[in-house]
Amino acid sequence: MPALLIDLPLEKPMAFDQTQRSVSAKQEIPSGSHQPSPFPQRVNILGVAIDNLRIQDLLAQLKSGGIVFTPNVDHVIELNQNPQFREAYAIATHRTCDSQILMYASRFLGTPIREKISGSDLFPAFYHNYRHDEDIRIFLLGGKEGVARRAKDRINQKVGREMVVGAHSPSFGFENRPDECDAIIEKVNQSDATVLAVGVGAPKQEQWIHRYKDQFDQIRLFFALGATLDFEAGNRHRAPQWVSYLGLEWFYRLVQEPRRLYKRYLIKDTRFFWLLLQDRLNHYKR
Repeated sequence: MPALLIDLPLEKPMAFDQTQRSVSAKQEIPSGSHQPSPFPQRVNILGVAIDNLRIQDLLAQLKSGGIVFTPNVDHVIELNQNPQFREAYAIATHRTCDSQILMYASRFLGTPIREKISGSDLFPAFYHNYRHDEDIRIFLLGGKEGVARRAKDRINQKVGREMVVGAHSPSFGFENRPDECDAIIEKVNQSDATVLAVGVGAPKQEQWIHRYKDQFDQIRLFFALGATLDFEAGNRHRAPQWVSYLGLEWFYRLVQEPRRLYKRYLIKDTRFFWLLLQDRLNHYKR
């Protein structure tokens, strides 16, 4: 078996302008204990380093900006096969566990992850937490025609202000058309947004952020969110909480979209369990 993915480095987070108003930790983010944590800061699963922290701690860190990716089983497998995806993943300043199966895997390997922080949980927590911070202005990029705009309207209604300042649903294959990408960048720059949430699916969204992140004038925080924009727009419904807790959210999505997802879940991602067993037996080659 070929050598697989090595532990990916984390880049230093980008900072928002120092003149921005700080968020009150007492009002918005619950304060935690200052005693040393018995948990490692990152957990390695098949060569992929995943942040091991609580969501309230992550929300506080996001004030400083950065790039947020949310690894799941499919990401782990893709990272072992796709060097462009590995290169893109290396720029992430935050990698949060977006899979109950990865939670179980971390326990199986003896290094438990403390909390599952999926993109579809993190993003609403982020905009609710910073709803009073006028320096947080969001642009939504992704979804089919009209999805991003519906998500924009619904989010702004929830937070009570125009927090989402722009939205765009790109055409299929836009990432391969430089002119369209340039037009999207110009649209984002003109919106005065400081946060860009991209939901066009992995590995496309991560690779697009990696390629174009330096061309944005004011964006200091990037999210790669997958189907989250569909959830926010009301186009799709998330799995019930008990289904997610059992690690069966993949099955719930498979039932909803069998043609699109059966190869991913029933063929490609099953390799994960064989690799995990090898890692547990110290036979996994990085």
